[in-house]
Amino acid sequence: MVKVDVKGCQGFAGSEKYNEYLKKALAAYDTLVRGDGAGNDFLGWKHLPTETPENLIADCEAVRDLWKAKGVDLVISIGIGGSYLGARCVIEALSHSFSKQLRHKDAPEVVFAGNNLSEEYLAELLDLAAERNVASVVISKSGTTTEPAVAFRLVKQFIEDTYGKKEAAERIVAITDEHKGALKTLSTQEGYRTFIVPDDVGGRFSVLTPVGILPIVLAGFDVRAILRGAAEEEKALAAKSEANPAVEYAAMRNLLYSELGKRVEIMVSYNPKLQYFAEWWKQLYGESEGKDGKGIFPASVTNTADLHSMGQFIQEGERVMFETVIAVENATREVTIGTDAENLDGLNFLAGKRVEDCGKMATLGTKLAHIDGGVPQMEVSVDKLDAANLGALLYFFEFACGVSAYTLGVNPFNQPGVEAYKKNMFALLEKPGYEEATAAIKKRLQ
Repeated sequence: MVKVDVKGCQGFAGSEKYNEYLKKALAAYDTLVRGDGAGNDFLGWKHLPTETPENLIADCEAVRDLWKAKGVDLVISIGIGGSYLGARCVIEALSHSFSKQLRHKDAPEVVFAGNNLSEEYLAELLDLAAERNVASVVISKSGTTTEPAVAFRLVKQFIEDTYGKKEAAERIVAITDEHKGALKTLSTQEGYRTFIVPDDVGGRFSVLTPVGILPIVLAGFDVRAILRGAAEEEKALAAKSEANPAVEYAAMRNLLYSELGKRVEIMVSYNPKLQYFAEWWKQLYGESEGKDGKGIFPASVTNTADLHSMGQFIQEGERVMFETVIAVENATREVTIGTDAENLDGLNFLAGKRVEDCGKMATLGTKLAHIDGGVPQMEVSVDKLDAANLGALLYFFEFACGVSAYTLGVNPFNQPGVEAYKKNMFALLEKPGYEEATAAIKKRLQ
């Protein structure tokens, strides 16, 4: 379902070098498929599309139906990193762009918290909650990660104060460790329904676990179709060859990085619904590859809007980047440009054309301009932006990430650098047990 076109890079890379990197990517592919590389205890995501049990989806739908019976119209999903980005990217991609303004009531609105420490954001979230019928999903392996723990403490208190402690137990669902951790302990004490974060799936690969499935189901989308699309992609990527899309993508991006010094990859979309898909992708590749002094920096733009802001830099700035365009070949809606009698805007030459026709020419024109300007460009394409194709894209980038990181020579599944800021933050907040670190950091700041 997912196709990769690397022709926009061939003028920069050369076929001999590309063939060399195809061989490297195929060796990395073998490592990922065999499951004997670094981080191989976190490969549980590889077969989620085909092995997700029907009863898991049914259990998520049971929560949806219970909350619908209670009139819930606002679900607060609490999590950070992979505990929210996957669900948010799917919900944003599949939602009507103006669903809030149109006041669609088929499913509750899902909002996200626990991904920042902004006092204004949390205060305004509580303002919203005060006007709505609320339930919450809290997602945390441990239950002690600061950002979601702070948000959950506030939301939990609001729900208990508003609906009573007994009713709160039916309005809070936890997705957490099966056996241990603060959130698991609290869930047992309070009687919350729980779903399990699999031990062998890291957060950034967790969108097809309950971490993503439950919020997506609650938002009213067809998770079975997402899984079907992902399963088709899993099957397609199981065929080892130089034409395997994941191998092609991993080979070219590593060639551009290692041989040509292209250290920034810009994900480009021409559909604003894919903005949060790019945010999900940035975490996936940034955390997976950015280590050991290596890595391609993942960035993103949404065109054509960003052609009027970042376009100048991409066209003529420092030549350290390449682009990966997410191309959606067919729109799911149709809007035709009409004729205007006065033609003051000079656009009558477009009369009778679809807006999509203009968009495709803008995409092609930009591709040619950027390649001429020294920016290699790959294309990752799907037929249309629907649940099945979105599932295919999610699985493609997960699988390709494993291949690419092994090609680069790093462990795709750890993130040792994530803990550095937390240690400093805990020391500055004078958390018990951090007394020596607190003293040291205060001395450093004098």
